[in-house]
Amino acid sequence: QVQLVESGGGLVQVGGSLRLSCAASGGAFSSYAMGWFRQAPGKEREFVASITWSSGYINYIDSVKGQFTISRDNAKKTVYLQMNSLKTEDTAVYSCASRAFGGGYDVWGQGTQVTVSS
Repeated sequence: QVQLVESGGGLVQVGGSLRLSCAASGGAFSSYAMGWFRQAPGKEREFVASITWSSGYINYIDSVKGQFTISRDNAKKTVYLQMNSLKTEDTAVYSCASRAFGGGYDVWGQGTQVTVSS
């Protein structure tokens, strides 16, 4: 069965950059869109960005527009999140997820920790 694995998290200073990766493996996988979510300590998980299989539709939460960029490489079955100008408020566990057309996000990765320090 398919699984999603995130990587690329770590510790970075304010103003720095990180690129997260989410790779799919383990079998046949149909996905209309991939999304990135994050959960800060003591907070609910929130949507960050999403992208369709053709990259034709891209969406971001308002707070990261112009700061984060989502992209995907279908040949590598990988979706990326480029995070620039990082702020302490971006500190969270970042997870990727997949959904079918008209469905909810039902396949999730384990998550990768991003810590932004001052």
